[in-house]
Amino acid sequence: MSRSRMLTLAAGITAAAIALTGCASGSGDADASADPDAGYVTPGTLTIATGDIAYYPYVIDDDPSSGEGFESAVAYAIADELGFAPEDVEWVRTSFEAAIAPGPKNFDFNIQQYTITDERKQAVDFSSPYYSASQAIVAVEGGAADGVDSIDGLKDLVIGAMAGSTSALTLEEVVQPTTAPQLFGSNEDVVAALNAGQIDAFVIDLPTAYLATAMYIEDSFIVGELPAGGIPDEWGVVLPKDSALTERVSAALDKLREDGTLAEITDEWLGAGQGVTLLQ
Repeated sequence: MSRSRMLTLAAGITAAAIALTGCASGSGDADASADPDAGYVTPGTLTIATGDIAYYPYVIDDDPSSGEGFESAVAYAIADELGFAPEDVEWVRTSFEAAIAPGPKNFDFNIQQYTITDERKQAVDFSSPYYSASQAIVAVEGGAADGVDSIDGLKDLVIGAMAGSTSALTLEEVVQPTTAPQLFGSNEDVVAALNAGQIDAFVIDLPTAYLATAMYIEDSFIVGELPAGGIPDEWGVVLPKDSALTERVSAALDKLREDGTLAEITDEWLGAGQGVTLLQ
């Protein structure tokens, strides 16, 4: 069920009816959500984390509580399957790296384009995947990357990426640049470095590349899409290590995938853009 449909359903009915709807909706886990042993940070509340800054098209206007944007919509769909009404969802913020570091968490799950990897699984749990993304190279017109049409043409460039991301791994393992990659703490810092002329190009997932070049970086373009190079980029929801909720969240996503809801959300927010060249 979409965020807008949930809000429409909620309008005009009593608080008691809302509670009953929450118990009857989704996977029927609402009773478990109030159980102190159910694995929730706050019993009766679903605490979801996203990035310190959450970007379009994943979250609209940096407001995850709106339900607008790909990951915000996915999060509320999961919440519905777990039996939570929208008003029982609490959002918190974390940095990308802090959320996948070992140790206690202040969230029930975290959604901000995390690629599922065996290394990360040593510190946190992952749900089943909710999206599979490829990586792309973004540059500015007239710069050193303008006219590049192969991976070999990228090797001598100064290329940036967000540290610890699949973009950084793809840069190092697929491009294998002869100049040391420039790694930054956030994609915002990567874009700033490109605008300042500190790097010639950067690697980012393809959906964000479409939006960045269309809306946020003046005179920019997608140089091309990069091969996966054996690095799967399936995104999963992050949960604390050995969370009691991991199986429930995965089951919720599996149901959303099977009934077509996940595809509908993906099409709405990450609909296909113009094709780009696959660099070889």
